[in-house]
Amino acid sequence: MIDDLVSQIETRFAELQEELSDPAVIGDRERFRAASRAYRELEPAAKLAAEYRRAVDDLEGAGELLAEDGDDPELRSLMEASRTRIEDLEDEIRLAMVERDPNDDKNVIVEIRPGAGGDEAALWAGDLYRMLTRYAERRGFQVEPLAIGDGSYTFEVKGDGAYSVFKYEGGTHRVQRVPETESQGRIHTSTATAAVLPEADDVEVQIDPNDLQIDVYRSSGPGGQSVNTTDSAVRITHKPSGVVVSMQDEKSQLQNRERAMRVLRARLYERARAQQQAELAASRQAQVGTGERAEKIRTYNFPERRVTDHRIGLRSHNLDAILMGELGEFTHALQDDEKRRRLSAPRSASSLT
Repeated sequence: MIDDLVSQIETRFAELQEELSDPAVIGDRERFRAASRAYRELEPAAKLAAEYRRAVDDLEGAGELLAEDGDDPELRSLMEASRTRIEDLEDEIRLAMVERDPNDDKNVIVEIRPGAGGDEAALWAGDLYRMLTRYAERRGFQVEPLAIGDGSYTFEVKGDGAYSVFKYEGGTHRVQRVPETESQGRIHTSTATAAVLPEADDVEVQIDPNDLQIDVYRSSGPGGQSVNTTDSAVRITHKPSGVVVSMQDEKSQLQNRERAMRVLRARLYERARAQQQAELAASRQAQVGTGERAEKIRTYNFPERRVTDHRIGLRSHNLDAILMGELGEFTHALQDDEKRRRLSAPRSASSLT
């Protein structure tokens, strides 16, 4: 079984290498981009497949030498090490080939809102915003603020694979710390929520203009003269779903409308996706989809400088670095956990065709 999978990986990887050196593909931007993405996605599995072949060769070579030379402790040790590594590689190759989330390559829209905790929750929402935007910059993504005000933050993260990284940040983030305004030194618990939405295009979410109520009004809050004295703010209501999106950060009504439509499409796409997942969950008698969103996903304990991810039980005592955007340890652990869960689910193996 594993040998067949390794052969398929090797064959497909060789085909992709040929495609990337084909002048016809190089000259076609879309084909070259698709082939490059497929190559990047398959490359980790191809490296594991090559290592698997070497380990099998080592095992077979050691076995042949033992048959000729009799009992050799070094050869037996090599055979045992090769068998162990082969077993590990079989698991690693299967994990590498688990079917990816179809949204993983998308840009994401992130909405951060204060939760429980009053003013401290609003301050924590700001800290969470800075942590996530720093993480995006560390990963080489582009960050575009869409709407910021009243302790709430909406921004877009652009770049290949943005959703594959930021989808694990969706949920309730809890903080335990002593607020600056607390004179007695008591620890307060506050929360902020992050909604992480894969960006949807017009093809994926079709919106009937007749279903929209679009209101324009004068912007409020800080800003230049044209922001506060013209009807540049836009509020779009999707009447069938009741979803409302408001934008006022830009001076241009057209820009605010375009931003609002991007957020609206992402929210409607997420609603449809959540409904589909809920239906699948009901049929399997299991909890999937967005049922966990209301629960805390992570706790940031300032007195103990500790961060705990409750989904996988991972703890880190590197709070300061994490708040500066060093979230890679959590992302990698959550990606591995997702792969293992997908591997154990029906039809989880991806196709190489």
